[in-house]
Amino acid sequence: MSSKPGSSSKPKEPFWLGGAAASMAVCFTHPLDQTKYRMQVLKSREPMFRALQGFAARDGIPSLWTGLSASILRQSTYSTARFGLYNIIAERAKRYYRQEKLSMAATITCAGLAGGLAGLVGNPAEIVLVRMCADGAKPVAQRFAYSNGVHGLYRIARDEGLSTFSRGVSANITRSVLMNVGQIATYATAKQHLVGTFGLKDDVGTHTLASLSAGTVATTICAPADVLKSRIQSATASGADGGIVQIIKTSLREEGPRFLMRGWLPAWLRLTPHTVLTFVFMEQLRNLTQWKMPATEVMIPAGTPVAVKAEAR
Repeated sequence: MSSKPGSSSKPKEPFWLGGAAASMAVCFTHPLDQTKYRMQVLKSREPMFRALQGFAARDGIPSLWTGLSASILRQSTYSTARFGLYNIIAERAKRYYRQEKLSMAATITCAGLAGGLAGLVGNPAEIVLVRMCADGAKPVAQRFAYSNGVHGLYRIARDEGLSTFSRGVSANITRSVLMNVGQIATYATAKQHLVGTFGLKDDVGTHTLASLSAGTVATTICAPADVLKSRIQSATASGADGGIVQIIKTSLREEGPRFLMRGWLPAWLRLTPHTVLTFVFMEQLRNLTQWKMPATEVMIPAGTPVAVKAEAR
């Protein structure tokens, strides 16, 4: 039987694999994630690690993992959707165009579409995460005090209504599109050049270098949407400061245009390790299961000897 473009005899990557890798990664990077959100919401100019040290000294080191359940909930929805949907969309695109490998333009399009859908799916968990992370920097009376991510979803639905889950959704979708394009397209391109041009092995070192590039690009293009999203979602449903137009006007008046890049370094210091760990974990999970992403699958022509096929896989 001849192989068709976009098809493979190997098992397809499971939908949950990307979310599992991202959930594993966030267990290590959550303290940085928490500090980044607090600095954005509080408009802090303090160095990130000094702020992190201050929170740890005040509330104890375990407090740096406050809100971890919301981080895992977010990755379980958002990252599962963005990686899983990308694989599905990319596979269908390959079959439609009868190609064995997607072009860069097609990869960007598939990643952007998957990212947009994932931003919509992950928005409720994103709201809970932002609020739980920001709580530690607020007076006790102003805290949301969710005990965990699921409790946060319940409280928001009960106290503020289901419509609250759509707060900041446009900014979150925009950020998610940029994030997915920045990470997936940059990672695939960087890995291809490192292996093909520079002759590096397809190993953990190469995965780390490629994901460092992906994290830097993603941080830069996502910064404006990330700042707006955090400030919108941290506001209460009834607060007048929650509208995106009002937030932009106030921020421009008080901080100038540079507010859109507020927290870039903290975001990079958080996102890049998370990106590295996510892709490294993902590659290792693929190695364990012998699954590949559609964009990087190696197609084996019909008639190839069995021994050669086994070696290629």
